Amino acid sequence: MVSVHPTAVVGAHATLGENVSIGPYCVVGDEVTLDEGVVLESHVVVAGKTSVGPRTHIYPFASIGHRPQDLKYRGESSELTVGADNVLREHVTMNPGTAGGGMLTSIGNHCLFMVGSHVAHDCRIGNNVIFANNATVGGHVSVEDYAILGGLSAVHQFVRIGRHAMIGGLSGVENDVIPYGSVLGNRAYLSGLNVIGLKRRGFTRDDIHNLRRAYRLMFAQEGTMAERLTDVAELFGDNQAVMEIVDFIRGDSNRAICQPKLDRAA
Repeated sequence: MVSVHPTAVVGAHATLGENVSIGPYCVVGDEVTLDEGVVLESHVVVAGKTSVGPRTHIYPFASIGHRPQDLKYRGESSELTVGADNVLREHVTMNPGTAGGGMLTSIGNHCLFMVGSHVAHDCRIGNNVIFANNATVGGHVSVEDYAILGGLSAVHQFVRIGRHAMIGGLSGVENDVIPYGSVLGNRAYLSGLNVIGLKRRGFTRDDIHNLRRAYRLMFAQEGTMAERLTDVAELFGDNQAVMEIVDFIRGDSNRAICQPKLDRAA
């Protein structure tokens, strides 16, 4: 059964799944799809060509799907997709894609977006991602599964954030962050591996030991990065996590890789 508060405004062509709940003073646009079990608390606005996946819960004053904050946007019919079982807290903002970024902004499943966090146009956010309060990502950013963005952090456009990475609070991130990496500061530097996160997610002592060994080799001061990656690939070729980092660094990107400070030990 769909529940719509009398003060809510729902477009005549909006698609509402079973057990959707729309609270007081919400506004839902004509092109919006709310899947089964979606809950909009009071004063939520969902606009544009936006789909919200099953059981996602959106809290007051969130603004989801309004036109991108991009001066190149010319009104193209781009999309925003939000997956299943997400939580979007108060004042969260998310924008759809643009012609320059594939026309799509996508959010995975089981993510938590805390108060005031922002996802800009053409971003790709994976599964089980956490944005702490007021964490923001610029356009075309990729955030992979299980990454955590600390409070008041800001990620530059086109940056890639690898799986299981941790962005410290108040960090300004202008370069790509390797999978399993931890960065901190303005401008952010690579401070090591996200060991606490790895332990919480069931990585074994051996897993973490091998990642640490590979990390030290990758970011040693001898040789070039390409040479060090070749050495690491030869030593850890059968280690999925290590090779994920190697492939990430070798991948195409508009940004450099976030590096450790020279005066810090790996």
